[in-house]
Amino acid sequence: IKAQVLLFLCSFPARRRRREEGRRGAGKMQACARAAGERLPLVRAPARQRLAQSFVKVSRLPSLHETNRVVSCSARVSENISHKIEASTDHILPASQDHVVKAIDAINGGQVIAVPTDTIYGFACDACSAEAVNRIYEIKGRIHTRPLAICVADVPEISRFAVVDHLPHGLLHNLLPGPVTVVLKRGENSILERSLNPGLDSIGVRVPKLDFIRSIARGAGSALALTSANLSGRPSSVSVKDFGDLWPHCSYVFDGGILPSGRAGSTIVDLITPGVYKILRDGSSREETMAVLGKFGFVEAS
Repeated sequence: IKAQVLLFLCSFPARRRRREEGRRGAGKMQACARAAGERLPLVRAPARQRLAQSFVKVSRLPSLHETNRVVSCSARVSENISHKIEASTDHILPASQDHVVKAIDAINGGQVIAVPTDTIYGFACDACSAEAVNRIYEIKGRIHTRPLAICVADVPEISRFAVVDHLPHGLLHNLLPGPVTVVLKRGENSILERSLNPGLDSIGVRVPKLDFIRSIARGAGSALALTSANLSGRPSSVSVKDFGDLWPHCSYVFDGGILPSGRAGSTIVDLITPGVYKILRDGSSREETMAVLGKFGFVEAS
């Protein structure tokens, strides 16, 4: 038995040399085959060698310490992502009087804000700032030939921007504040930015029945350019979540909750011609608007 064991041990070097020669030979054959453009069949390693390699692979599994370190790193990454998401909503504020000053500062700084109205959410900026007006068009992806309305704080302010001399006394006060946009001829001495509705001599004017946006317009001392808070051609927004993808483009987004208008928007009525009106969009107050106009002797354009 000792002799057999000794013979077995002595055979190790020879067996090792044969394996090395076999590998070198196989390598030469593969090289020759590659040079000749041939492909040799895959030669699998001996079973014991494969088993040893598998033990090596198992031994390379991460330790518990390494695993905990990976988990800890993942947790930090998740925490950072969560922090960024939370940080990105810092400019989402309640539409309350506490934040009116911030809105006014943004408007006077040429920025665009998102605000609730008495119908739907809108984008607003200084209507006398070319840069701000252009920014609204860019955010909405809207061509400049599509008109924007303006918003003023009080009915008497309308005469600063539009012609109202032909209207019966008290008519505008009966329509506004409310969910109505009145289209009038643009005033010759209007200080509105010329890039606002270029090529048009008319302007749509709103006085929403909502203190928040009226306080902003009053504090800014100017008219606000106002349009729906959505991409051009998309449905209008009745909550801030409806236009969440556009939040980053606004200096502030003021959340007034879910608005009850049902996405109808304001009723748009053309009052340029004396004694005649034309409904351009039904909106949320068509019947009420027509009733008021009828009391003042207006007739609908045929």
